[in-house]
Amino acid sequence: MNAIFPDTTLSVGGLTSYLKELLEGDRNLRSVWLIGEVSNVSQHSTGCYFTLCDTDKSAAIKCVVWTYQQKKLVKMPVKGEQLLVFGSIDVYKPRGDYKLIVSQSLPGGEGLEALRLQQLRSRLEAEGFFDPARKRPIPVHPQIVAVVTSDTGAAWGDIQRTLAQRYPGLRVLLSPTLVQGDLAAAAIARAIDLVELDGSADVIILGRGGGSAEDLACFNDERVVRAIANCAIPIITGIGHERDESLADLVADKRAHTPTAAATQAVPILADIYSEHKQRMLNLASVVRARFETESENLQLLKNRLKQLPTTSRTLRQATGKLEVLQEKLAALNPAAVLERGYAAVIQSDGTIVRQTDGLELGEELTVRLSRGVLKVKIVEVLDAE
Repeated sequence: MNAIFPDTTLSVGGLTSYLKELLEGDRNLRSVWLIGEVSNVSQHSTGCYFTLCDTDKSAAIKCVVWTYQQKKLVKMPVKGEQLLVFGSIDVYKPRGDYKLIVSQSLPGGEGLEALRLQQLRSRLEAEGFFDPARKRPIPVHPQIVAVVTSDTGAAWGDIQRTLAQRYPGLRVLLSPTLVQGDLAAAAIARAIDLVELDGSADVIILGRGGGSAEDLACFNDERVVRAIANCAIPIITGIGHERDESLADLVADKRAHTPTAAATQAVPILADIYSEHKQRMLNLASVVRARFETESENLQLLKNRLKQLPTTSRTLRQATGKLEVLQEKLAALNPAAVLERGYAAVIQSDGTIVRQTDGLELGEELTVRLSRGVLKVKIVEVLDAE
């Protein structure tokens, strides 16, 4: 090295290599979101080259989307449009410049808002706000329904009309609020808190009619989501139209497509309940009547049997009389009864009953059985029968 230059002097390549290593090694520069206006778009076989600059043209950066990556982009770069891009910093040594290697791009204004909304949704989801297990049942027959909406909007009228038609006599409380604009989110959260503080409502309807994404943005606000999640009273949302889905819908205990549909889900049709009750009463009366008729028939059968009881009684008395006669005859034939009247049974040694004197011998021993006791006797004399 020439002595007139310091020893730390670098070559151009050395400096560029150092900068390349420095920039490409920075973690923050490997995942960069940028938003700006697109200019100088040119398509080549290797990729789409363009410049992204601030709207006041005070700063710009070269960008490229490699050809194989372009099909993954949500929005291709178009000159003059706002674009939100994601990529990493790359240093090109031959020219000593740097550029952003783009891997994703979204429409500028809407894309940025969509990205913010997605990030908020992911964070709240990670905290469990949208877990179905958190959702509470809606009371089947609420006595008081609170409505959080604008008191000048069409949604308020639709909800009142629907509730009155379905459930006449229902008490409806209005907690008025803004439902559009920068102040709406805080106002909605406050209106929900007031209903909870009052403590009389059984269910809350949070409603608003249709509108643009900007009009409905307050229902994607974190303050509204947390107010719904922390409210002790179940909440039904009816926001916008069927195609709209807000974070408020995701955290609510029940979601309806419109304010009218939310009112429909809040209460049943009272007339249907009366009709069902009336039908149950008719069915019950029919069952009771059928049972009464069956029991009446059974009672009649018992009456008929009772009428036959006199004949049966006479037969029983006749049978009893016959039995008594038979018992008397049987008693008369009983040997013990004969002995009881003073007679005796004379029995020979071989057990033969003595009925006459023929065949008896003097000195023969006999057994005499009395009513009470037995005698052993000996024949001392045989007398002739009279």
